[in-house]
Amino acid sequence: MNPSERIDQLIAGITDWRGKTLADVRKTILEADKDIVEAWKWMGSPVWFCHGMIAVGNAHKAKVKLTFSHGAKLADPDKLFNAGLDGGSWRAIDIFEGDKINKRALKSLVRAAIEYNQTTLKKNAPAGTRTRASKSSKA
Repeated sequence: MNPSERIDQLIAGITDWRGKTLADVRKTILEADKDIVEAWKWMGSPVWFCHGMIAVGNAHKAKVKLTFSHGAKLADPDKLFNAGLDGGSWRAIDIFEGDKINKRALKSLVRAAIEYNQTTLKKNAPAGTRTRASKSSKA
């Protein structure tokens, strides 16, 4: 099973609001750039890459957490980051039931992460599976 299929399966198995939220976040991330690649890491976490890691998404008991690996280096004019604000590298967006996702702002943040990866990181993203054809979000 490829990473996109595993993520489809994960989302399908989360039958409450968190599954739909994770599906919406995933769709928004993938719409930000055609070169984004999905991976399955750390025993069950969807991860998005483009010239390096962008973010990892997880459904927790009471929230969906989207953690940006270099979030501390990114401008966040829309104030999406609301967790991990004192960390040296990572920043996160905790989404709780009833929260509305600012898709425009999230796409901008993803694009800023890609730009950071392109200009700062020396390594290219690991090989993965392109997701444009198989990114149907099952929630």
